[in-house]
Amino acid sequence: MDIHLAGSRPTRRAPKEYFTGTVWQDPIIATEAPARLASNRVAFEPGARTNWHTHPLGQTLYVLSGVGRVQTKGGPIYEIRPGDVVWIPAGEKHWHGASSTNGMTHVAMQEALDGSFVNWMEPVTDEEYAAKPGG
Repeated sequence: MDIHLAGSRPTRRAPKEYFTGTVWQDPIIATEAPARLASNRVAFEPGARTNWHTHPLGQTLYVLSGVGRVQTKGGPIYEIRPGDVVWIPAGEKHWHGASSTNGMTHVAMQEALDGSFVNWMEPVTDEEYAAKPGG
């Protein structure tokens, strides 16, 4: 059993090569094999978002606070709020982040396949991000 006491692991700024704007990550869990779960609390400041990306075994998002957005490539933008749960299937190209006027915090949960949790791609353009939510 491992217990990580609150405050024992520092908040870190998300890597700028995978995010637009200011994003903060707090680790929740990163299991060792044979388990394969990783989870983080992710706080997006207004306008901040991920790059386009996929997950080899999918991803679940649980919104804790604020107003956010999520989109699958080619699909509508959905507005997400506290209590919403988003399941993104394996290999689905998507992004998620805050709205332009509100921050958003979610718990992100994903499993690794052969040690890989995510495949990062190009940034979401300002034009893509600015599209009106339609979901």
